[in-house]
Amino acid sequence: MTETTLVREDSWPAGLRVAQVRVARPTDKLAEVEEFYASHLGLPVLYRFVDHDGFDGVMLGLPGGQYHLEFTSSHAGSPCPAPSRENLLVLYFEGEAAMYDTVERLAGFGHVPVDADNPYWVSTGALTFEDPDGWRIVLVPRPVEL
Repeated sequence: MTETTLVREDSWPAGLRVAQVRVARPTDKLAEVEEFYASHLGLPVLYRFVDHDGFDGVMLGLPGGQYHLEFTSSHAGSPCPAPSRENLLVLYFEGEAAMYDTVERLAGFGHVPVDADNPYWVSTGALTFEDPDGWRIVLVPRPVEL
């Protein structure tokens, strides 16, 4: 195994002055996906739109407002093939208690962990869940040390 030293940066590089980051993907289950991420996982809804050039969607926020998850559905159909088991959204918590608060909330809505494909996640104490489209969310009990 080759190890790489990572340098933690507290700001964007001078040649890449990014103000916001949004990860977007289509879904045929917009209402169910919004419910999972907003009501079950607990992310705040920042914005919803209906029939914007043939698309409906929702933006969910991460702290600070500079990081968004966006889910869209096309009125013409939003083909969303099942992702691989390694398409992951990884959320690092400030400790096991904080992570397990979220795990218990998800369990209350009937969500159970699924087996992680990569054994690394098991070794960190992480738990993996699937959203209504089958995309995976990994909850990790502590931040990665860089």
